Formats: sequence, structure tokens, C-alpha cells
Amino acid sequence: MVLRNKNIAKLQAGYLFPEINRRKNKLLEENPDAKIISLGIGNTTKPLTPYITKALKEAAESLGTAEGYSGYGDEQGMTALREKIAEQLYKGLVDANEVFVSDGGKCDCGRLQLMFGSKVTIAVQDPAYPVYVDGSVIIGVTGDYNESIKRFDNIVYMKCTAENNFFPDIKSLERTDLIYFCSPNNPTGVVATRDQLKELVDFAKANKSIIIFDAAYSEFISDPNLPRSIFEIEGVREVALEVSSFSKSIGFTGVRLGWTVVPKELRFDNGEQVINDWNRITCTVFNGASNIVQKGCLAVLDKEGLKEMQETVDFYMENARLIKKGLDEMGVKSYWTGNSPYIWAYFPGEKSWDVFSRLLNEAHVVVTPGSGFGSAGEEYVRFSAFGHRNLIIEAVERLKEKLK
Repeated sequence: MVLRNKNIAKLQAGYLFPEINRRKNKLLEENPDAKIISLGIGNTTKPLTPYITKALKEAAESLGTAEGYSGYGDEQGMTALREKIAEQLYKGLVDANEVFVSDGGKCDCGRLQLMFGSKVTIAVQDPAYPVYVDGSVIIGVTGDYNESIKRFDNIVYMKCTAENNFFPDIKSLERTDLIYFCSPNNPTGVVATRDQLKELVDFAKANKSIIIFDAAYSEFISDPNLPRSIFEIEGVREVALEVSSFSKSIGFTGVRLGWTVVPKELRFDNGEQVINDWNRITCTVFNGASNIVQKGCLAVLDKEGLKEMQETVDFYMENARLIKKGLDEMGVKSYWTGNSPYIWAYFPGEKSWDVFSRLLNEAHVVVTPGSGFGSAGEEYVRFSAFGHRNLIIEAVERLKEKLK
């Protein structure tokens, strides 16, 4: 018989979001008439916008003609799209050939873990998006799960709580090979300032570490004083790469399009360029993003597409404002920066899964338990603004009734 990958057995209690769905479905089995509203999983709900939809349709129809058909494309992505991402989103801070187009930021995180292998040490924010830890567990980076402290051995957890304004105490951190950092953070929604990112970059330089910067929510940053990309920070090209995505900003959660930027200056300890290994990984285990989707993304980065993307972002941000306002009226302490689609709500003295169950069973509203993002997320739940406006309003009214 074939031996099971022993690392998969180390994963705790199933992946967070399938577990949420399991509990939601259990309620529906017991109460088929329940009208459940999800403010939990960060899945977008607003339809694709007209200009982008038109481009996707034309690209699909073109494949049905002899002149327009294309088979495999470059694994790294269409040259025109790589150039447009570098120009429109990074304003020339990166070169087009440093941009690798993919099928999403989450997928790229998995391929990055494959590239760096099982012998690296890692640090993650706590709380943080589960794939950083779970993917590392699968690849074999971690030791065993320590049940007493709800953490894996061999992972450095960078505590990000209200007490430290959701930014880790860099000076007290121990050195690791890789540092996973997400801004705006998922789940807290907090955006790191330029000074904070400069401190992180300086720490990585001093320790010869590599920062894996997740900028998937960068389009939600409206404050011009806050950095959207880590490449805005001086000296960063020697110590960081960046993963990003169109999933949330334009509704490509199911369409799938992301990218990773790997600067040429980023090197391993033997002097080899990281970009060369990333190119090899990309060409070996990935056949490139959909040709149709890439044509759609070219439209996203046109003037009209950027306008539509901003309208989509504004819609979700208004949802977030309504949720935050409702929580304030209920007397629930919550954190929302105005630069993220997530609201981080505090329920002192309560287990986050207990809060989840209470809101699900009493109000039929789904949220995300904070402990699913790390032990520092206990007593918190995450509210997501990715919903239809009428359902956001109804959910807030239900919560007001149940939490009063």
C-alpha cells in the first residue's frame, strides 16, 4: 500500500472555510426554511462589470475562429499583460519581466512553498490567512501541532493584536528564512504604514530573510499615505517578493487571475537569483493562466476597466461601512480602517467558534471565527463586506435584534 503524506494528517480540524460550510449545511438540514446570510467567507457577489464582460466574451468568441485561436501561451503570462500590470499597478516600480501572471494568489502561495521547500523556517502574522501555515505544513516545513498552545512547532507566530495596533513587535522577533506578511491584513483588515513596512524590510535585510508580501486587497486602500505595494519601500528589492490578485477587486474569484512579482535583485544565500527558480517552478507545474482571462485582465487595466474596478471596490466598502455602523450601534467593539473589506469584531470572554454558532443559530448569519486564523484571533470574528446590499442590510438588522 502507498503511504499517506504524514504532513496532511497534521492539519487541524479541516480547512477553515469547508468547516464553516459543514456547520452551515448542518443547520439547513435541521431547519430547511432557514434563510442564511453569509458575512463570512470572502467570496465576491457583485457581477462582473460590462467592459470586462465584453472583453471576456470577445476573447472566448475569438478562440472559435482560425485567426483568433491560440493554444498554450507563455507560462509567465502574456507580455502585454505583464507590461500593463507593471505600468498601471506598480507605476514602473517593477519590470514587466519580473511579473508572473497566474491563476490566483492562493495558488501562487502553494507554488512558492514548493519552490522554497521543506528546510526553511517561516514566520507568519497571527492572525493570518490559513494557507500560509497549512501550505507550509503540507510541504513539511513544520514540526508537530502543539495542542496546548494551538500552534505548530517550528513556526514563528508574529502576534498582531489590538495591544500592538495589529503590527508585530519586530525587535523581539527571532530570525526566520521566510516572513509571510499580508497588508491589508486578512482577517484584521489593518494596513501597515510606510514606517512599519520599512522596519520590516530593515529586519529582513539584517537577517537575510525573504518577505512574501500578500497584496491581494491593495485596491481597497483609499488612504494615499498608506502603501499599496511593498515595492514602494526603499531597499525592498533585495528582500521581498509580492503576490497579488484580481479576485476581490473586480470579482475574479471564480474567473481566476493573479500574479507574483519577483525582483531580479532577490537572491538565495549562494547568490542564485530567486526569479530563475520561480520561472522554473512556473514552467514545470503550471501551464499559464487562461488566455481568455488574460484578455479580460487587459481590459481591467484600461481606463474604463479601472473605473469599473473602483466602482466595485466602492460598493463593497459601503457594505463594510454599514456593517461597522451596525456593530457600533449594537455596542460591539470592532476594528475597521476604511481600507479593507473586512471588519474585525471583538467578543471578550467568548470563544470565537461559540460566537459563530450563536450568530448562525440565532440570527442565521454566517461570520468567520477568528481562531481559524490563529490563536491571537480567539474572542474575535471576521465580518466580510462581500455581499448583496439588501442582504447586508437585513443581516445587520437581524444582528441588532439578537445582540441587543
